[in-house]
Amino acid sequence: MADKNGNAFDFKLFKRLLAYTNKYKVIFYFVAIGAILLSVFGVLRPYILQQTIDTTIVVRNNEQLGFYISLMLGVLMIEVIVQFLFIYFANRLGQDVIRDIRVKLFDRMLAFKMQYYDTSAVGRLVTRAVSDIETIASIFSQGLFMIISDLLKMLVILGFMLYQSWQLTLLVFVVLPLVLYATRVFQKKMKTAFEEVRTQVSNLNSFVQERITGMKIVQLFTREDTEYEKFKEINDKHKKGWVRTVWYNSIFFPIAEMSSSITIGLVVWFGGLKAAQGDVITLGTVIAFIELSQMLFRPLRQIADKFNTLQMGMIAANRVFEVLDTESKIEDNGLLTPESINGIITFENVRFGYLKDEEVVKGISFKVEKGQTVAIVGSTGAGKSTIINLLNRFYEINSGTIAIDDVNIKEITLNALRNHIALVLQDVFLFADTIYNNITLKNSEISEEKVYQAAKEIGIHDFIMSLPGGYQYNVKERGAMLSSGQRQLISFLRAYVTNPSILILDEATSSIDSHSEQLIQEATDKITKGRTSIVIAHRLATIKQADTIIVMDKGEIVEQGNHQELLAMPQGYYKNLYEVQFAGVENMN
Repeated sequence: MADKNGNAFDFKLFKRLLAYTNKYKVIFYFVAIGAILLSVFGVLRPYILQQTIDTTIVVRNNEQLGFYISLMLGVLMIEVIVQFLFIYFANRLGQDVIRDIRVKLFDRMLAFKMQYYDTSAVGRLVTRAVSDIETIASIFSQGLFMIISDLLKMLVILGFMLYQSWQLTLLVFVVLPLVLYATRVFQKKMKTAFEEVRTQVSNLNSFVQERITGMKIVQLFTREDTEYEKFKEINDKHKKGWVRTVWYNSIFFPIAEMSSSITIGLVVWFGGLKAAQGDVITLGTVIAFIELSQMLFRPLRQIADKFNTLQMGMIAANRVFEVLDTESKIEDNGLLTPESINGIITFENVRFGYLKDEEVVKGISFKVEKGQTVAIVGSTGAGKSTIINLLNRFYEINSGTIAIDDVNIKEITLNALRNHIALVLQDVFLFADTIYNNITLKNSEISEEKVYQAAKEIGIHDFIMSLPGGYQYNVKERGAMLSSGQRQLISFLRAYVTNPSILILDEATSSIDSHSEQLIQEATDKITKGRTSIVIAHRLATIKQADTIIVMDKGEIVEQGNHQELLAMPQGYYKNLYEVQFAGVENMN
């Protein structure tokens, strides 16, 4: 996308960005016309000044002076109005464009595979969706149209100067190449510097977000000093990136200012001599050229400054488009949208790995009948949770088949598939919102009565009502205002109210107290009746009543049967797990 070789501009990227203005052609053309008008008005004022000096002041014609002053004020007022409309609509266009890009970007992110988020820093994605897109807006508000306006103004000024005096114009042209060359070099250097700045901004955002999110771990392991020093290092790199841009500005702008002063000096020297000799060059022409040369060099300096803005916007656009162009989407080619399912689950020789050539699930096969409760146990890393991820199509399998009711899940639309499955995870995520909204996720099909009834069945209605505001209690970011057990109960209720055909509990009771576990166990007994359920647990007490227990080790199914059948296996994997957890307790009893 963006040119990495130091070239000043990437027209292909720019053309792609401009395509987002097609919806706003009226505003686009209005702003373009404004740029043209501003260039014309920019020349009118020096011309009126020239006429004022030559036809009134020099010849002492006071009768015409009032007319020219009124004319200049009128032109100035019109220019101010056009300038106001130009700036307003240029910024309006920029905001319209970034709104559309941000919506498209967020929609793209919603469809990414979980694998994309496994390998992408959250801070960098936040930077793309927030600050980078805001930087794109500056292309339209401060970059593109301002540059066009300045370029048009410079062309009109040069044409007018040639018309008035080719000799004075030639003096201006003597210095102009120096400024143009300096501007070109400046643009290239600033592009490289801004790429470094955006990289360091992303690194800084990512670091700060991760440390704030994990502040409890930082403080628990007394890593404050270490993280502080690391932050200082990253922040210093960020500062150095910006200092480079300051350095280039410090060199360029004095050169441009010096060139402007030299030009004025040459105009005054040569034009003054000619005017004194009674040449065709008049005093008004000399004064006009002083102002015109200033107006010519000022846009050059501003163009360089605006080009900085344009470059930052282009670099930001490139980063955003990289995310938009990322192919990390679960193919949703299914055509089936079943209104109801029986919940028969079949895994047939399924293989999968998060990384290439590193299989986590190694050719497993099993079947869960309608209404059965199947438990999956095994050590950490055995592949238990991976099975759940594959069933929900968070990841694509490498080979094999996963079917529901003997239909390949790839033939079912993703929305239809996931609408029939409810999942309760060990690590509960709650949004910074009310309890009610965290339960329903703002699903209009879930009524208040249904939520209240489900909460009463689980036994947590009284607990919720005891909080300030009841169901309207705001749990803050990630549910920080609730205990881990309370968060887990809310998560369980969130799954329960959807009335799923398939219920999945992934270590749902591993991090809660015994009272909460008892509440969830009672609710589980209710919700699993007549409903296919998969329970992943380390606590074997929660799965003793399961119809089938699948024992996994290193991505393979090593044992399968009910609780009694597995205990009857001599030297069995499950029997060993059971004895470790319960043998001592049973002997005490």
